[in-house]
Amino acid sequence: TEIYTLSLHDALPICEARLRYLDADIEMIAPGDYVTCAVTGRKIPLQGLRYWSVDLQEAYWDADAASQRMAKAGS
Repeated sequence: TEIYTLSLHDALPICEARLRYLDADIEMIAPGDYVTCAVTGRKIPLQGLRYWSVDLQEAYWDADAASQRMAKAGS
């Protein structure tokens, strides 16, 4: 039997947070470890969350995903 140990850096996100996205901040509505990117579906750890839309109330994995969504929303 092999035993695997996980470090804090290897930990997987456990549950999804519910957030309210504000202009320069976020407000936690329900606690969790991550949010889901509205474009890619990837889980974004809260400490890595950098891109979101206040108007659409969505989070994005990176600037490219945010740009894709803004382009689509503007169509």
